[in-house]
Amino acid sequence: MTTTTVVRLTADQLLRSVDELADLLTDTVNGGASVGFLAPLDRAAAVDWWRGRADLLAEGGLAVWVAYARDRIVGTVSLVFPDKPNSSHRAEVVKLMVHREGRGKGLGRSLLATAERAAAEAGVTLLNLDTETDSPAEPLYRSAGWTRAGVIPDYARTPAGVLRPTTIFYKYMTVAEGSEPVPSR
Repeated sequence: MTTTTVVRLTADQLLRSVDELADLLTDTVNGGASVGFLAPLDRAAAVDWWRGRADLLAEGGLAVWVAYARDRIVGTVSLVFPDKPNSSHRAEVVKLMVHREGRGKGLGRSLLATAERAAAEAGVTLLNLDTETDSPAEPLYRSAGWTRAGVIPDYARTPAGVLRPTTIFYKYMTVAEGSEPVPSR
């Protein structure tokens, strides 16, 4: 699977892409990745979840990128910007997902790097994320320069419903010269 392009979505583009994004989300969850949902994930619920992101995206509290291969969405990553004045320097990386057919080919790393660059360009100096402890995502984050902050036991359920620990990571960003911190909403 060759990625041809990574695109940042507007709210309108997200709404036009909800079916493909829902397919990606259901593939990710039903494939065992812990991204906040239980399996089997109903496609209609996945569509509704993505539609529910449009307002936050339009308000500037969320940024979403998708990766296309052969005109099909095969991956995504998002940044969530806090709405508090004391946290305008940071953002959270969420929903880094790669279709099962595209895993192990560098797409996750490319999407993560895209979100990191955009955060730095937006004046974000600190990123954080969480992932299931001992998941395949942990080595990706460590190799990309993320620092393990700690582990919270029994933090979230896997798609199969089993309580598992979550590892928290953070990464300091070098802010692009002339950028301003993201204003609070």
